[in-house]
Amino acid sequence: QVQLVESGGGLVQAGGSLRLSCVASGRTFSSYTVAWFRQAPGKEREFVAAVTQSVGSTYYADSVKGRFTISRDNAKSTVYLQMSSLKSEDTAIYYCAARPIGVAYLDRYYSYRGQGTQVTVSS
Repeated sequence: QVQLVESGGGLVQAGGSLRLSCVASGRTFSSYTVAWFRQAPGKEREFVAAVTQSVGSTYYADSVKGRFTISRDNAKSTVYLQMSSLKSEDTAIYYCAARPIGVAYLDRYYSYRGQGTQVTVSS
């Protein structure tokens, strides 16, 4: 069982930066792939980024590539999402999710999810 808690969201001006954190409970955090998804009002939840459990390979949606960086600190059971050059279209609730093996780009293939943290980018 893995429980996930996100933090770090808030209100930021366009062009600014935020760092989101996803803290996990459970003994085997290091063996899980962790991803960030986001959901804007009236839109479906979409994949943002993921980091694998083993070599720490990273994957990004085209819309955030070059602006967002995902990383993990297994000693702290935490995954980070550093967001820079934020745009108004990045406004959404951001969720982290975990699954045992490999990367999936749809939320429904993840076994565990957090409650989300709101990110609002003002233009």
